[in-house]
Amino acid sequence: MRGMIGAVLALALSAGVAEAASCSSSSGAFQGWKPQMAAEMKAKGIGSRGIAALMATSYSTGTIRVDRNQHFFHLSLDQFMAKRGAAGIIARGRSLKTANAALFARLEKRYGVPAGPLIAIWGMETGFGAVTGSQPTISAVATLSYDCRRTDYFTDQLYAALKLVDRGTLSSGTRGAMHGEVGQTQFLPKNILLYGADGDGNGSVNLNSKADALASTANFLKGQGWGSGSYRAGSFASWNAATVYQKALAIIATRIDGG
Repeated sequence: MRGMIGAVLALALSAGVAEAASCSSSSGAFQGWKPQMAAEMKAKGIGSRGIAALMATSYSTGTIRVDRNQHFFHLSLDQFMAKRGAAGIIARGRSLKTANAALFARLEKRYGVPAGPLIAIWGMETGFGAVTGSQPTISAVATLSYDCRRTDYFTDQLYAALKLVDRGTLSSGTRGAMHGEVGQTQFLPKNILLYGADGDGNGSVNLNSKADALASTANFLKGQGWGSGSYRAGSFASWNAATVYQKALAIIATRIDGG
């Protein structure tokens, strides 16, 4: 496998296609795009494990379909809250706050982020870890890097994903949501690289671990300038660009923390 990948990359380089891989809005050129992107990633320092993961990817029509059909972000706040089951998230979130009081106290002391925002994100993203997704992560991110809609953004995510493969944090077999988010609070690869935190003290970061996912989320919010006790919708802007999502998180977080 490594010999084949090396031969493909050598051919790409000798053909002069190692400059910038071209995006496309259809799947036809994806197989030819992969060695071009692999050459770019190798030039940026991605190692053999990451390159092998990239070359093993498949074009994800499911990811593109979901990316083009996010209509629920255009619902009214009340409609969005109902669709996402906000009342149930609040009720269970309060129970989980009590059951995990020591963990949330430790995270607030370390990062300055109270329980409510972390629980709101946890519940909204995966139903508290119940549904983390089954889409092959590297294929999802590679597809969106290849696609022309948000090429630069997802090429950055692809670089981060392959770097995480080199480190052993992700692998070709990692699965998550349709845009490449992984774990109990749905981190994109670049955010894992920047904010992934070891919440259970075992020396590694696993976003499918409750403690690691919540610690990483607290670290992310702290890194984005979260002020302790702040529940304004704008405080969640760095988490999700949709205003209705930000407002829903603010309301859920406030109610979980008794506001």
